[in-house]
This record gives sequence, C-alpha cells and structure tokens, in this order.
Amino acid sequence: MPPIIKATKLTKSYSKGIFALDNISISVEPGEVLVVMGPSGSGKSTLIRTFNGLETFDSGQLNVLGIPLESQNNEERNIRRIRKRVGMVFQQFNLFPHLSILDNITLAPIKVQKRKKMEAEQNALSLLSQMGIASHAKKYPSQLSGGEQQRVAIARALALKPELLLFDEPTSALDPERVNEVLDAMRRLAEQGMSMVVVTHEINFAKEVGDRILFMDSGKVIETSTPDIFFLNAKHERSRKFLNQIKNK
Repeated sequence: MPPIIKATKLTKSYSKGIFALDNISISVEPGEVLVVMGPSGSGKSTLIRTFNGLETFDSGQLNVLGIPLESQNNEERNIRRIRKRVGMVFQQFNLFPHLSILDNITLAPIKVQKRKKMEAEQNALSLLSQMGIASHAKKYPSQLSGGEQQRVAIARALALKPELLLFDEPTSALDPERVNEVLDAMRRLAEQGMSMVVVTHEINFAKEVGDRILFMDSGKVIETSTPDIFFLNAKHERSRKFLNQIKNK
C-alpha cells in the first residue's frame, strides 16, 4: 500500500532566513503511529497542521491519502476531501461550549457527511462508551474535567470515521492526573490499527505506542528512529541533549 502521508522537501518560512519547516521529507505508512518530538518552536505543530491544510507551505510536495496539497494556494476542494477523512485533536479541546457533549460529536457527521441524526447519535454514544464517558452525553463541556473534555474531542474526531488521526500535544493542557486518561484512549486506538501522527513530550507513550520517533529542531528533521534506538541510543547529539532535559524536569 502507498504511504498515507508523503511529504517531499517541504519548506515554510515566516520571515527571511527563519524556517518553520526546512526541507522536510517524511512518509507515514498505513497503521503506523509516528510520534513527533522536539523543543518548543521546532516546527512540530506547523508540520502536523500542513497535513490537513490548516497551514500552507512555501515549496515542496505533500500528498495525504492520495490527495495532493499544493504549496501556497491549497485548493479548498482538496482540503475538504482530506478533512472528511482525517481527524485532528488539538491542545485546547475546541469543543462548542453551548452544545451538549452528544451534539458536539454529532454536529459534523450530520452537517458534513449528511448522516441521519439517529445513526450519528448511536455512533456517538458508542464512541463515548469506548472513551469511558458514556454517562456524560447530555452534559456540557464546562461540566467535565480537562481529561474528559479531551476524550470527547477524540470521540468527535472518530465520529467522522477517519483513516488518519492527528494529535497536536493532546495532553499539554491537562492536569498531570488527567494525562493518563487521554493516553490510555490513544493506546487503544493504536491497538486497533489507527494510523496516527502524534506531537507529544510523553516519553512513556512514545516508547510503548510509537512505531517511529521523528525528532525536530529549528524546522529540520534531525533524526528518525525506532523508539528503542531513540530513547536508549539516540544517533544525534541534539536528540540526546533534548532527552536529558525532559527526563530531568
């Protein structure tokens, strides 16, 4: 099968000489969990946001699920096609505060995919059960903890039945005791064979669930390794320095 994501020489700069993405070439295979790590400002979020058209790029080639995205002027039609098949989970949950949990999850399937309300609600309840929060269906986001809200956000992404899930530091806004709730839900998705690209600093998750670790710094891919190599014997000095810093926090 062809890669689910294929990026070739992607570049993006915000000002002259300062690159958010600097000649990046990567691929993600179907069913793979790619974990993206690196210091703040390294380009991790910019990279993952190009995969569903939330960020443009200056040059290079990008293909997601067989659909090309062009530099600078992404075709809105192709972006819509990709977003119907790619789910994304953000740092800050991005739930609609005026809608119930059930309505948050069913909104896109009903409006975008034109599914029947009953079908969408049955699927939403099944997903909430999978996330361990079925009892909260009629509540509103403000009535849930951060970890519960993030699990709702994952259920909402899954409601579109995506072929690929993108996670942009999904636990960074959570209290420490809530982090494992979200990571456990993500582990279960990986066990089910979901293709995932995850930006995170959670070392244990990356070790246990990641198929490959991609380490970035200053817009460049510094190293791509399997977890056992990256965490025990990272090839690049910059990778080793980063790991020492986050281990000593």
